[in-house]
Amino acid sequence: MLNARFDTLTRAEKQLANSLLDNYPVSGLASITAIAQAAQVSTPTVARMVQKLGFVGFSEFQARLRDELEARISNPISKHDLWAGDAPDTHMLNRFADAAMQNLRQTLAQIDPKDFDAICAALADKQSRIYVTGGRITRSIAEYLFTHLQMLRGGVTFLPAGDGTWPHHLLDLGAGDIFVMFDMRRYENTVLRLAELAAARGATIVLFTDQWGSPATKHARFRINCRIEAPSAWDSAAAMLVIVESLIAQVQQETWQDSRARMDALEDIFDTTGLFRKFK
Repeated sequence: MLNARFDTLTRAEKQLANSLLDNYPVSGLASITAIAQAAQVSTPTVARMVQKLGFVGFSEFQARLRDELEARISNPISKHDLWAGDAPDTHMLNRFADAAMQNLRQTLAQIDPKDFDAICAALADKQSRIYVTGGRITRSIAEYLFTHLQMLRGGVTFLPAGDGTWPHHLLDLGAGDIFVMFDMRRYENTVLRLAELAAARGATIVLFTDQWGSPATKHARFRINCRIEAPSAWDSAAAMLVIVESLIAQVQQETWQDSRARMDALEDIFDTTGLFRKFK
């Protein structure tokens, strides 16, 4: 909500928005006076920005924030109960597919193609090292991206966020490096801490997150917000995976002259090791 309208705000309103984003959406649940004081702006500035965001008044704005907070912190059990109580009488295959396609449509509608192209160009630039990490669930998508990028180019590192060795990787991280992070609700503290430290070292952070936005968003140069709602106790990563695969395809296209030779060398290694079965 704030990120989408940020460029339309005045300087004072942007100052207010940045204050709210520091601990969004909890930061917006205080009184209008307290919010103004925390951001060092006037109370009328808060009221004007709320109206600019499309709300009739401050109370409606806070009601929206409470809904967002509830959605962010919902655990798998409460998610299941919410969907089960309102589930249509159709087969799960159809219900889940409908939700996944709707997620993908809304995700694509919110992505700026220029940002997507800039991310791909950064990942294709062999002058930069790439680091990839994810959380407890999203690490599988992070590792999927890592495996493909590693086939296309060198200088790619997969960093398990929950591994005690992750601070070691920060020793070599610096300006010009790219750090791709994945973080969906229930946002993980390790990913946030990694984002803080990586940004402090000058790395460019590319964040894949959900429609509400991980707390790590404030450290990201680029972010891709993917819708994750599903008729399940768990969120759907289908839209996120489609975007990741699109990104891989674009990076492959941009680096094909070099990546083809690299992939040929990899195939030779596969043949030598007998990793894959050959059919004659």
